[in-house]
Amino acid sequence: MSKLLQDLNWRYATKKMNGQSVSEDKVQTILEAARLAPTSSGLQPFEILVISNPEIKQQILPLAYNQQQIVDSSHLLVFAAWSGKFKERIEKVFEHNNSERGLPASATDDYKNMLLNTFEARGDEANFNFAARQAYIAFGMAIAAAAEQKVDATPMEGFDGPSIDKLLNLEEQNLKIVTLLPLGYREEAGDWLVNLKKVRRPADEMIHVLA
Repeated sequence: MSKLLQDLNWRYATKKMNGQSVSEDKVQTILEAARLAPTSSGLQPFEILVISNPEIKQQILPLAYNQQQIVDSSHLLVFAAWSGKFKERIEKVFEHNNSERGLPASATDDYKNMLLNTFEARGDEANFNFAARQAYIAFGMAIAAAAEQKVDATPMEGFDGPSIDKLLNLEEQNLKIVTLLPLGYREEAGDWLVNLKKVRRPADEMIHVLA
């Protein structure tokens, strides 16, 4: 079995964390994996907030249905997708990419303008949904990287999104929360899931080879 599959078999959605700190180098590795995730047109239309402040985590706790991993984690990652100012943001991405690649500013104008027209026609709600799907790619990469670092993580969608947006001033930044990812270490004595067998749907029910 490959190292990646071993790491993915090791991980699970940790239900109880022990409050132990995750080293900064491990956190940075997880964040870099998320940053390197592929996204449509390379736009990376999301931001990641890293929260280690106990007071902020305590404020988030009731907005995440009192899931204790929020406050028992070492770091809480908040994945938030673009919800507005798409034109300015797309133009900035293309400007940065062209500069980094040593290309003329006009080198990608045709493709950029096609994207801008597409985004304008769709509207902000559809564009946010697109951005949220891209955020999930990075979210998955972060989960895999955490497993590789032997850091526990708990993917979370259970929270009051608008209230967290308000608490973290995401609305003012034209962002909306998509997911939460507490990082830390499992407390085996208090975790009902830790010793249960990992179960997934059989491969022959999920994977279909069209020959």
